[in-house]
Amino acid sequence: MSPLIIIPARMASTRLPGKPLADIAGSPMIVRVCERAAASGCGPVLVAAAEQEIADAVISAGFEAVLTDPALPSGSDRVWAAAEAYDSAGQHDILINLQGDMPTLKPQALRAVLAPLTADPACDISTLASQITEEHERSDPNVVKAIIAGAPGAGLGRALYFTRAAAPHGDGPLFHHIGVYAYRRKALQTFVAAEPTGLEQRERLEQLRALELGLRIDCAVIPGAPPNGVDTPEDLEQARQEYAAL
Repeated sequence: MSPLIIIPARMASTRLPGKPLADIAGSPMIVRVCERAAASGCGPVLVAAAEQEIADAVISAGFEAVLTDPALPSGSDRVWAAAEAYDSAGQHDILINLQGDMPTLKPQALRAVLAPLTADPACDISTLASQITEEHERSDPNVVKAIIAGAPGAGLGRALYFTRAAAPHGDGPLFHHIGVYAYRRKALQTFVAAEPTGLEQRERLEQLRALELGLRIDCAVIPGAPPNGVDTPEDLEQARQEYAAL
């Protein structure tokens, strides 16, 4: 495999405008995410920037960036556009989509997302999950659950569905989906070429489009709490505190 890590970033966040350039320990958040990605050793790091100021900050820190159309509808579309611009020959067969608001993601977690693709060539897309340990998160619609077949306690399992509901029903663990993806290049091309699907729109979860298209998604279950994304000023302050403790 030849992975390429692509970090989509745009300034127009509804709840925290300009968040890619928010300061975390003296550097823009997008740079901190690039540093975490590089520390994983998974492959080259590229930022898919919707605006020039993001690209400038990334390049000034020694990383690479390409500009993508700000009108693109999702981070997945931005990742595909960046891959085509940066690697039109298709030398990188695995495209890792790492959100630009995860400055405290552990490098080993990013490495783990490749495990399902390595384990089974039938897997089209891999992603991360962790076991829910806080009772209130089981019913929280903001906590997306991955319904995983097989033996997720062993670390890997096939994703049957993703939902905001508390599922599956009955006794047993629930798993928090972590929005980091590794795509076989053809799978991402298929995904972005398709229109949004009914379940995707109903649950507001774009990974359901992949399942409705018949693409196979496998999960790597990682230990501990999931990394916190930064969506609000409160999240940003928490990320600053967590980063200081790393």
